[in-house]
Amino acid sequence: MKSNKSDLKIRALAKHIRMSAHKARRVINQIRGRSYEQALMILEFMPYRACYPILQLLSSAAANASHNFNINRTDLIIGEAKVDEGTVLKRFQPRAQGRGYPIHKPTCHITIVVENKNQ
Repeated sequence: MKSNKSDLKIRALAKHIRMSAHKARRVINQIRGRSYEQALMILEFMPYRACYPILQLLSSAAANASHNFNINRTDLIIGEAKVDEGTVLKRFQPRAQGRGYPIHKPTCHITIVVENKNQ
């Protein structure tokens, strides 16, 4: 977060979300650069499981802006939204004749940065 009011960036970060980064990026790419209200509507009606944690994170970023910096939620725009790969949970599925089959359960880290569009 920057201290200068003209280029203030408020961020929210969600770590270790149990979802593939590729699937979360499919949703994040749709809301990048849009206003807060537009992004809420898009996330509300998209049929993907990734929408719910991203919707929670966007609400958290807006709450940070509203509570910490007294910025109205309607004046917010999504400046930066990125998804990074997290750690992979490695498990084994038992198979025939005593073999073990590796199962990889991916996680991701989602970062959303909102900015004031009335700079």
